[in-house]
Amino acid sequence: MSTAEEIVEAVGGPDNIVSLTHCATRLRFQLADASGVDTPKVESIKGVMGAVPQAGDRYQVIMGGAVQNTYQAINDLPSMQNKRQLSDAEVKAAARSGGVRGRFAWIDSFFEFLSDSFRPILGALLGASLFITFMSLMSTLGVIGNWADPRVELPPSWQFVNLLWQSVFVFLPLMVAYNASKKVGADPWVGFAIMALVMLPGFTSLGSSEAAYSATVAGSDVTLIDVFGIPLTIFSYNSQVFPPLLMAALLGPLYKLLKKIIPDNLQLIFVPFLAMLIMLPLTAFLIGPIGVFIGAWVAGGLGAINGFNPLIFAIIIPLAYPFMVPLGLHWPLNAVMLLNIQTLGFDFIQGPMGAWNFACFGATAGVLYLAWRDRDVQMRQTATGALAAGLLGGISEPSLYGIHLRYKKIYPRMLLGCLVGGLILGFGGSVTTQAFVFTSLLTIPAFSNIPLYALAIGAAFLTSMLMVIIFDYRTPEQKAAARRQGLEDEVEAAEPRVIVVGDVESNQAKQWVAALGGEDNIVGVEPIAETRVRVEVRDDALVDADALRRAGLSGAVQVSPGVWHLVAGLEAGQYAEGMRRRLSSVAAT
Repeated sequence: MSTAEEIVEAVGGPDNIVSLTHCATRLRFQLADASGVDTPKVESIKGVMGAVPQAGDRYQVIMGGAVQNTYQAINDLPSMQNKRQLSDAEVKAAARSGGVRGRFAWIDSFFEFLSDSFRPILGALLGASLFITFMSLMSTLGVIGNWADPRVELPPSWQFVNLLWQSVFVFLPLMVAYNASKKVGADPWVGFAIMALVMLPGFTSLGSSEAAYSATVAGSDVTLIDVFGIPLTIFSYNSQVFPPLLMAALLGPLYKLLKKIIPDNLQLIFVPFLAMLIMLPLTAFLIGPIGVFIGAWVAGGLGAINGFNPLIFAIIIPLAYPFMVPLGLHWPLNAVMLLNIQTLGFDFIQGPMGAWNFACFGATAGVLYLAWRDRDVQMRQTATGALAAGLLGGISEPSLYGIHLRYKKIYPRMLLGCLVGGLILGFGGSVTTQAFVFTSLLTIPAFSNIPLYALAIGAAFLTSMLMVIIFDYRTPEQKAAARRQGLEDEVEAAEPRVIVVGDVESNQAKQWVAALGGEDNIVGVEPIAETRVRVEVRDDALVDADALRRAGLSGAVQVSPGVWHLVAGLEAGQYAEGMRRRLSSVAAT
């Protein structure tokens, strides 16, 4: 049985799945009834790094970097193609639950809005960050000049390489507008088009026309131009994320209102038209500037704290992140990092954030060491995937959700690593970066003071790892259970399994082999999922499904070309062994 099939079965089967989405590392199930899901069974599936039951019949399965492939594999399963229609009661129950995790539904909805606005573009951001790191490395080695300084003219070839990452960050507002609009139930292309207005070259060029003039708005010098007597503020919206988020937050309710008041047969034309008619000027004149000012005020506040005492700032950020990431509060900070780079030319948050990330990865490394020592196969698998995602991709969610939030003793050990890394950065001086990157091993060259940054994240990593190794992360009962399970797994792997096949199973197997096209048509046989037999055949046309059912099978399903599942009941193991023996005896004659 494939990993996708095992996961679907473990969460209650296709009929129990209301919806399925995914984030950077997790499958996010909305179930009809999550009360019967066996979490230890889910976590025992190969490739699964952990499981997180949530309120409102929501259930998350942590897959790490394999999440996209697993998500696609689940959706491609034949059993997922003809799911039953949910009853009105179930649909309403799922809507009422809304995936709420806390006391206030609107807070949880806000965090999910932020997360889902950025989650689909994480891959593009990761890829772009590696291009940035490459440019930083070439600049550090003296191959090129300062790639981030617009006053430095690079050779044409390197100018092209420098454009590779800009394609993501310059048009980031459009990507965020699409995702955010989709999240709130509006047409995502309408949201994209609305945000695209303020990014048109013609819009920006209005600021250089003779009719443009300067003014001070909210303490900032801006460029204005009168449009039908109304002052229009001209900004560069490249890399801005607050304006598209605000735009989508208003577009969603407007779209729902228009759908209520416009007849169904006219909605295709007039809902997007009226939404654009209202939101295009509203975004250009009001929402866009407000978003820019909000971002500037937040960035200015953090900059003031850093300017007042860099040591305090370098300690607060890594100590706060372990609590911000599970709540989704880190997304606004990511937006501020992008704004800092656009307005200041550098960012001062990502250095201290690196101390948190590597403290997190160090704790995972400590868990991995103990899992190897105690022969804990499941935890070893989870920690290996989480550590790889962290060190190579800078992604902390597999470690947090797969391990750290499940064992309360890890956080104090990890926070000590955060503190050590923050102290080194605070006392050592400023560490900045001129581009938005994910703090991994591959992006170390993107930081200004590489030796200091490397020392800080190395110390954070080692401190957390050693604290976990020395003081462990489990209670004595959990530790004993892990060791027992490890020994049981070794014994089970060492001892061959003896399957007794009687005359009934042998005769039944003979009939099934004939109905499957005979011995020459069968490639392989194996029992799966306790009640089924998986059979690979050379030619599907030779399989007689009706004959299989007449021979006593509850069902025979072709799951893919050349692969059939025989629903044999609890004796599936005996029947499979009987078929294998039948095939072997015929081959020997």
